[in-house]
Amino acid sequence: MPNGATRSPDASWIKLERWNALTEAQKASFAPICPDFVIELRSFSVGVARRRHRLKELQEKMQEYIDNGASLGWLIDRQNRKVYIYRPDGQPEILDNPEMINGNPELPGFVLKMTKIW
Repeated sequence: MPNGATRSPDASWIKLERWNALTEAQKASFAPICPDFVIELRSFSVGVARRRHRLKELQEKMQEYIDNGASLGWLIDRQNRKVYIYRPDGQPEILDNPEMINGNPELPGFVLKMTKIW
C-alpha cells in the first residue's frame, strides 16, 4: 500500500483501470496498490481477551485500508453478527445481524447475502 504496508485481506477488488496501470512485475507479487474495496472476516478465536484484542487489530487494519485509499471496507464479525462498514468520510457504520449487505453507492448492484456467513 502507499504507506509501505503489505496486507492481504480476505477478499478485495481493484478497479480494472488501476490494475492495468501496474507493470507486469508489480502484478506478479504483492502489488503496490491499495484495493478499492476490502472485506475482512473476523474468525473465531479462544478467550475473551484474545477476541477483544483481535477485533481491535482488525478495526485498525480496516482504517489503514481507508487511510491508504480504499473507498469501501467491510469488517464482518461472525462472532457477534455485526458488520462494520468503513468509508473515507467518517466513523464506521455498524449493522447488527443484517440479512444482506449492499455495496451502494461504491459498488452498485453488489449484494452479499449473509445467511451462509453467519
